[in-house]
Amino acid sequence: MAPSLIAFPLAVWERDGLAAALRKARLPSEDIGTSGPLFWRFSAGDDVPVGFGGLEVYGEDALMRSVVTLPPLRGRGVGAAIVAALEVEARVSKCSAIYLLTTTAQGFFEKLGYATIDRAQTPVAIRASTQFSKLCPDSAVLMLKRLG
Repeated sequence: MAPSLIAFPLAVWERDGLAAALRKARLPSEDIGTSGPLFWRFSAGDDVPVGFGGLEVYGEDALMRSVVTLPPLRGRGVGAAIVAALEVEARVSKCSAIYLLTTTAQGFFEKLGYATIDRAQTPVAIRASTQFSKLCPDSAVLMLKRLG
């Protein structure tokens, strides 16, 4: 059972904690300070962070990125709860699909309904994103989930 989380939008000036968590998890953090991506800090109700996640919205498509659970809480369903909350945010933004790139969490995302697709199927706007074009290696797996 995934925990119930509260999402707090991160201001640009609050992103140092996210960048540190991403670096510790060996995830890209170079563009965290830019104003385009939307990031959230998640807590379980006591205002103590349990993880972070982000979206870049391109019309009806979103790129999920920077999903990280803080180390002491891994394996407790927090990551799945973060992904579910980001899917809600994507729906609120009227997105019909979420894309993501991963080098280490393909099985995790498959369990949450994401499917591997060929990188050639990526929408142009997502392909042009910094995350896709510069930060993630070409070996990263592209995944997609259609939102109903």
